[in-house]
Amino acid sequence: MAHTHRHLDHRAGDPQFTSLPSVQIVPIDLEGVRAFFGFTNWPNGIAHLDLGGRTVDLIPTPGHNQTHVAFYDSRTGILFSGDFLLPGRLLIEDAAAVYRESALRVVDFLKTRPLTHILGGHIELNTAGQAYRFGSHYHPNEHRLELAREDLTALPAAFESFNGFYARHPNYILANPIHNLVALAIIAVAVLILIVWGVRRLVRRRRRRLASA
Repeated sequence: MAHTHRHLDHRAGDPQFTSLPSVQIVPIDLEGVRAFFGFTNWPNGIAHLDLGGRTVDLIPTPGHNQTHVAFYDSRTGILFSGDFLLPGRLLIEDAAAVYRESALRVVDFLKTRPLTHILGGHIELNTAGQAYRFGSHYHPNEHRLELAREDLTALPAAFESFNGFYARHPNYILANPIHNLVALAIIAVAVLILIVWGVRRLVRRRRRRLASA
């Protein structure tokens, strides 16, 4: 059993398969992923998964997570992109530059190969391009899952101009959760300092009025 990356929402069901004799679960750590698939030049090399008469190519795509890989099926022309590219939030766990390099790597790999659909791991946008709330189970007017080559080829430039926090594009959103949390924390501290300063100033004014009465 292989996953695009090790985040829990992609592998939470693994324990129910561990006791089955015909199932092998790929390790979730980076060294385990590299060893299992036979990557010799991570993240620049390509690995291959033999399904028996059918081979799937694996492309390293760190950025959302350091263990992330995309699966390409040459028979159907489908790229299974996981959380690397999907109609929703592209959350950056590593540096944006790492994510951009992954995008360039995939674009180059598919330059001379057929691509019918890009299938991500989630749908988080509606048809108007607006994001649903985090954790929402109600998705009215949901965006289609499949993305096109144009969405992929535009991705490197999107990361190159990324402001480090948040940026909306037609079929996906770039976001760095850590940067956004730090920014919110700074704003919260600044607001708290302003409130404390305002309260102290108000108390001083009242004391002066009482003293002059």
